Amino acid sequence: MSEEILVNVSPPETRVAVIENGTAQEIIVERMDRLGLVGNIYKGRICRVLPGMQAAFVEIGLERAAFLHASDIAYSHREGDESTENITDLVREGGEVVVQVVKEPLGSKGARLTTNVSIPSRYLVFMPSLINTGISQKIENLEERARLRGIIDQHVESANAPGGFIARTAAEGVGEETLIADMQFLLRLWQSIQDRRQATSPGTLLHEDLPLFLRALRDLVNPEVERVRIDSRDAWQKARQFADKLIPDLGIKVEYYPGARPLFDLYGVEDEIQKALQRKVDLKSGGHLVIDQTEAMTTIDVNTGAFVGHRNLEETIFKTNMEAAQAICRQLRLRNLGGIIIIDFIDMINDEHKRQVMRALEKCLARDHAKTQITEVSSLGLVEMTRKRTRESLEHVLCEPCPCCNGRGSLKTAETTCYEIFREIHREARQFDVESLLVLASQEVIDRLLDEESTYLAELEAFIGKRIRLQVEMLYTQEHYDIVLI
Repeated sequence: MSEEILVNVSPPETRVAVIENGTAQEIIVERMDRLGLVGNIYKGRICRVLPGMQAAFVEIGLERAAFLHASDIAYSHREGDESTENITDLVREGGEVVVQVVKEPLGSKGARLTTNVSIPSRYLVFMPSLINTGISQKIENLEERARLRGIIDQHVESANAPGGFIARTAAEGVGEETLIADMQFLLRLWQSIQDRRQATSPGTLLHEDLPLFLRALRDLVNPEVERVRIDSRDAWQKARQFADKLIPDLGIKVEYYPGARPLFDLYGVEDEIQKALQRKVDLKSGGHLVIDQTEAMTTIDVNTGAFVGHRNLEETIFKTNMEAAQAICRQLRLRNLGGIIIIDFIDMINDEHKRQVMRALEKCLARDHAKTQITEVSSLGLVEMTRKRTRESLEHVLCEPCPCCNGRGSLKTAETTCYEIFREIHREARQFDVESLLVLASQEVIDRLLDEESTYLAELEAFIGKRIRLQVEMLYTQEHYDIVLI
């Protein structure tokens, strides 16, 4: 599988797209006025402790206080059963604490914090609260796991490191000197954070994660990536310096794109972004998905649509579900959907078909950078899964709730608004002694009052004994109207 990473840099925002076999699979957008907070380390002050929630709120210098749960407080330096720890035993109001953001502020919720600080580099992750060496589960070769563990353990002991390391997937096959250099870099970085902590007051940013285009080099590049193309000369130069210093094996893959045609247009990424903001996703067979994001969860409905198959109904359903499984995995990454996700596949009778669809889903999810958990098909034919959410979805970054429907996703019909107007005219006519009433409404509502509802409007005018005048207000929505007493 060929893979490329595209980086589009402009003054207001940076965008990164992961391209697999010529198709966009992942899109990340970071805007300068809303830089991502995940990975940032702060010196905070506990402003409120909530024993009933086993949590505390921490002031870290943001607009809203951040949330710290008892389960996210490091236990490595305490003895006893972790499950018996109470939040009041762990923190106190006014106390100072070093915390790291693990989840962006979402909607009205503040950022989610942890005291289990982790600092990643290209090959390793340093965790001051870790007392053991960890190896990425994606490294399956036992000999390689043992080699990495031996190198890390030996250097941790000789350097008397104040924590432990986890070998990332990218560490597989990397030489001992490179790994030790990575460890030394992380230890120096942690020491600088400690020094800054001693010299600053609460609410201070101690360590800021890399900008998006450098994080893409650190986190998204793997042996399958053929090249990284960047359309900004300044960002490209910084990326080359970063690659030469920390990941020299990647340096030759970083390219500057000076073309007149926009980089994202060249690969069709702009069109994919527009499609990713729509509810409906068409499948090649003729079926389609309908994706809805809500506060509690994301639901994905699979439909056969125009696909009628060639053999029988069960075979048609199976083929649609198999295609949908791959499309769903792509949409999860493309839209960065997280939290609870409910997938309503078309009901299948054949148990073997169910197993094949689930295996296809699991196989596709294996390429996802985010952690996922998935259940088998339930008795209702639903598949429940979770996907780790650390930043807002693509829709939440690029869009805002509709001002007409306030995010409901629907508007009252012109017919409904007409009937509300009739009831309001009844109330106004009884309450006030006026000569006439003026109805201000949208074009659609006025057209219906003059057409389908004209008979009832005339009867109402005769009943109340007052003249009713109509006027179009072009700025009014279909739900909005006013009645002026004259």
